[in-house]
Amino acid sequence: MERRWGAGRSAAVLAVLGLTGTAVGVPAVAAEPGGEPAAQVRWGACPEGVDDPALPARLQCATVPVPLDYGDPGGAKIELTISRLASTDPDQRRGVLLLNPGGPGGTGLDQPEFLASQGMPNSVLDSYDLIGMDTRGVGHSTPVSCGFTTDQAYFGNIPPYAVDEAAVAEQATIAQGVAEQCAANDERLPHLSTANMARDLDEIRAALGEEKASFLGYSYGTALGAAFASMFPERADRIVLDSNIGDTHLTHEGMRRYGRGMEETFPDFARWAAARHGSYGLGRTPEAVRATYFTLAERLDETPVDGINGGLFRLATFASLYNENSYGQMAQTWQSLLDGATAPAEIPPAPAAPSPNDNAWSVFLAVTCNDVEWPEDVGTYQRAVAEDREKHPLYGAAAANIMPCAYWQQGPSEPPVAVNDDGPTNVLVVQNQRDPVTPLRGGELIDEKFGDRSRLVSVDASGHGAYVLGDNPCALNVTTKYLVDGTLPEHDMTCEAPTSG
Repeated sequence: MERRWGAGRSAAVLAVLGLTGTAVGVPAVAAEPGGEPAAQVRWGACPEGVDDPALPARLQCATVPVPLDYGDPGGAKIELTISRLASTDPDQRRGVLLLNPGGPGGTGLDQPEFLASQGMPNSVLDSYDLIGMDTRGVGHSTPVSCGFTTDQAYFGNIPPYAVDEAAVAEQATIAQGVAEQCAANDERLPHLSTANMARDLDEIRAALGEEKASFLGYSYGTALGAAFASMFPERADRIVLDSNIGDTHLTHEGMRRYGRGMEETFPDFARWAAARHGSYGLGRTPEAVRATYFTLAERLDETPVDGINGGLFRLATFASLYNENSYGQMAQTWQSLLDGATAPAEIPPAPAAPSPNDNAWSVFLAVTCNDVEWPEDVGTYQRAVAEDREKHPLYGAAAANIMPCAYWQQGPSEPPVAVNDDGPTNVLVVQNQRDPVTPLRGGELIDEKFGDRSRLVSVDASGHGAYVLGDNPCALNVTTKYLVDGTLPEHDMTCEAPTSG
């Protein structure tokens, strides 16, 4: 579930939406005379396109070699590319804050600079070197590929909406072909997993010469952060998990929660649109706006407009709920479709139109399918789709549909990482109450699994991403205080919506 800020529709295409307590065969790290690990990276210029040309060039980049297979640490190596926005206050610097924007498959090299540009408090920037990265297989870190091309009927990381059992069976054929293609195209795919990415985080920590590392992860990044805190509790410093999938890995049940998330978040858009009926004409009440959604979806199921069918319309609406700033654009799209006009270009195009993001999709599938066994029987998905079409009619029949994981040939090679509740109390779980892709239940689940190690901050807000990216002062203040001072709330707590005026 990549949380790419300010680009809700592309975020949905990449949305998921992520053994033992120690790494297997991790090479020893040289130590300084005082017992601290020695830094092993050489910082230099970042790859072209990483730095935002509108911002000062403050990022530095480096590579860290890690084993392709941690069971064979002396074997083949791959490179991880990392970035650093260094603290400028040595008196305040605490250490490093590893960052992950989500996915799996999302690039994170630009995230330090992005978070700083979005208002990351100076107290955090002074306390840490912000460390971004392309996780294994992604972008500038020895990329992998399933070889997706523009003429394939495979669309993103969320299955298409299934109108009936036949649609699930049709998608099963596509999913099987994708799984077979991935298996034949890249022999490194079996080594992409959340467990290995957590081991990579520990390798990065060691290469940076740090005894411990803090972590801030969004969306799938919460699965990676939970795995890191579980596998390496003695080396995990302050952990913040924002917009949670509910575990260290994504399962079919986790995907099905997308349907729940849309049901819980859509009323915010419906109220917004109803208050602006005079401008957009989508319905005078939230109930009328909801009815308009189904009218448009069913009309497009029967008669697509310029390649936009009901499934893509549902996906676009789901994606618009990531951020309230997308509401106006989506209302305009609905208005155009109601008027019978051509839909604006911002709505996701038909699958064969643009070049698909082969690398991001390949990493998403590899990690998701390698982490845990998925149901293999098509009937299981047909029953789930039928159930969720009734239970979560807005989007349940998409989230419950079959994925290539049902036919995956490479994994899993080890059990999924179990959440470790035996360790320091150092996990802050931050969760918007209305989130289309990682609903509140995900935050509750991971908090329950960590037990006394964690505190849950439930935020009365809408959208995907609370800390820095949201507009709730309580969530900002509580999280900043933890990162800077190490002060966790005494108990799980709720951050109320700020009052206007």
